[in-house]
Amino acid sequence: MNDNKSNFSIKPEFLGNRSFKKDYNIKYAYLTGAMYKGIASKELVVKLGKAQLLGFLGTGGMRMHQIEDSIQYIQSALKNKEAFGVNLLCNLVHPQVEEDTVDLYFKYGVTNVEAAAYMQITPSLVRFRLKGAHRKGDGQIEIPNRIIAKVSRPEVAAAFMSPALENILKRLVENGKLTQEEADCGKHIPVSEDISVEADSGGHTDQGIAYTLMPAMITLRNDLLKQYGYHKEIRVGAAGGIGAPESAAAAFIMGADFIMTGSINQCTPEAGTSDVVKDMLQQINVQDTAYAPAGDMFEIGARVQVLKKGLFFPARANKLYDLYMHHNSIDEIDEKTKKQIQEKYFKRSFDDIWEETRNFYAKSSPEELRRAEQSPKHKMSLIFRWYFVHTTRLAMNGSPEQKVDYQVHCGPAMGSFNQWVKGTPLEDWRNRHVDEIADKLMVETAQLLEKRFQNFTKEN
Repeated sequence: MNDNKSNFSIKPEFLGNRSFKKDYNIKYAYLTGAMYKGIASKELVVKLGKAQLLGFLGTGGMRMHQIEDSIQYIQSALKNKEAFGVNLLCNLVHPQVEEDTVDLYFKYGVTNVEAAAYMQITPSLVRFRLKGAHRKGDGQIEIPNRIIAKVSRPEVAAAFMSPALENILKRLVENGKLTQEEADCGKHIPVSEDISVEADSGGHTDQGIAYTLMPAMITLRNDLLKQYGYHKEIRVGAAGGIGAPESAAAAFIMGADFIMTGSINQCTPEAGTSDVVKDMLQQINVQDTAYAPAGDMFEIGARVQVLKKGLFFPARANKLYDLYMHHNSIDEIDEKTKKQIQEKYFKRSFDDIWEETRNFYAKSSPEELRRAEQSPKHKMSLIFRWYFVHTTRLAMNGSPEQKVDYQVHCGPAMGSFNQWVKGTPLEDWRNRHVDEIADKLMVETAQLLEKRFQNFTKEN
């Protein structure tokens, strides 16, 4: 720090954790999170990589061949060891999918993953983390693979900050998935040394508040560092609600080692969604989102945050969940409501939707189909879940029909960003390239913090 307070300078590359930037070979402590079905697209990841930044491919909902094609595209474009990452989603219902995804990442030498939707540590996650781990000549453990864990609950964060469970390590060795040396290394390192604390965000959300989550997570990190005596620090970053310099500055002031943006990157030329959706997102303010049931976790009542302005999807999705909770089958629903759903919501009959759904599960998950055929309530659930798949597809394709049913995952950070860039070239989403957003946000965050500090020193 310069003794002359008036010359005090904060540069964007100074923000965040220095070792974090060095480990990932990036210029800023700034990441972009995965958005499902390739909305966080291969083009988005490449654009950031070429700007010495790190973005994560949104693999959720993508088929294995689509993930593979995207990885090939990214690696062919980033030939100078530029950073890139991919999403790894927990799949407790079909763990083989998670296992196959990890195999694919090993095939292509992917070393950075964003782990999302985990409530517990799975064997596949541990296998990815520890494959290739070994002790160097000086006795220090070297780990080639890194996991950035996206969490919103302290008990899940604690699991990631702790070493892998002994029974998982033992089983992986017995199955030939890890060597004994790799498993032994796992006893002395955390499953993840980078934790992204996700406050209220677009898409799946626990509606957490950053001002309470971050201090709790940092305290937890400090306690676990003392408990386990790791040789390397655990970095804690902030995600959710970051759409303007003020929110980014607040994250760094609270002690964030890095920040991760999400919703604001969906309204860019590189994002893998329709121009119609981007036109809609460009117009919203902070109050224009709402909560709806999550289609992939419909029965348990998990929530997603979605665009509300000009759309019927949030109200209709909540209505479907309410009907599911209060009825044991579609037959129990009154005729007027059934007609409304088929004619207004679905624009198809329940019979048509069940035929399509039955054909899908006959190939992908016969046990799910058998369960539905034995349980009228579960059959109702699968028919209702069709609406969530359909509305996502409508939005991503920009279909002119049923525009009011678009399902667009989005948080209020999008509205905050729109207000920030109003009257500038970035007001038009066609100018909002993801790398330029990163530069502008980090530069103006640094300028804001510098100004705040200078004002503070003048007053004191």
